[in-house]
Amino acid sequence: MAKLFESIGKLGLALAIGGGVVNSALFNVDAGHRAVIFDRFRGVQDAVVGEGTHFLIPWVQKPIIFDCRSRPRNVPVITGSKDLQNVNITLRILFRPVTNQLPRIFTSIGEDYDERVLPSITTEVLKAVVARFDAGELITQRELVSRQVSEDLTERASTFGLILDDVSLTHLTFGKEFTEAVEMKQVAQQEAERARFVVEKAEQQKQAAIISAEGDSQAALLIANSLMEAGDGLVELRKLEAAEDIAFQLSRARNVTYLPSGQGTLLQLPQ
Repeated sequence: MAKLFESIGKLGLALAIGGGVVNSALFNVDAGHRAVIFDRFRGVQDAVVGEGTHFLIPWVQKPIIFDCRSRPRNVPVITGSKDLQNVNITLRILFRPVTNQLPRIFTSIGEDYDERVLPSITTEVLKAVVARFDAGELITQRELVSRQVSEDLTERASTFGLILDDVSLTHLTFGKEFTEAVEMKQVAQQEAERARFVVEKAEQQKQAAIISAEGDSQAALLIANSLMEAGDGLVELRKLEAAEDIAFQLSRARNVTYLPSGQGTLLQLPQ
């Protein structure tokens, strides 16, 4: 019985050792990742290992896993425009490494390639592009600025084995002095528009007064000509029209009583 337990213990130990050796000789590469093999005798291997479970030589070989999916990164930069205005820009970048260049990236840059490469080349490209535009052009031609930054930065990143899937300007502000100058300009433009409105209104009132005066003058001239041609007949006609209008208004009033002339009217007055 003792020999049996001893045999089982040796078998279990052998299985544990064998399992440990097999486990150390296997490694997994998750979806969207790639692996580069570092060999203690031959250095970094040129072959890139894809997704799945793979074998390696324990202690001699070591896998370095890279995430090859697109990842975002925000890079803030303070630079100057063509007219020497301070500009605060934040650039959002979606980047990923070129898969077949992972051995060169690991050898020449390292695993933290994004920390070493992206901030420096982004600052360099942004300063070069922004310096071509005035502060006003950065606002009115933002799409053009973004496109030039994207083209220049994509070309610059490709020399380091990086692919930029998207480059966009997410934040663009200016210094305090420029902001205050813009606000003062807007206030001045509003005041100018208000003054122009007042001037146009006065001009329209002046034209209306002139037209009214010309109409009164023309009416007076016509009346004078009519009097010269018709004599007092026109005056009498106007009197009759006025009397007719007055009589019509009085006839509609309830408090007015019309007493014809030449007839006796009996009024009963209280005693």
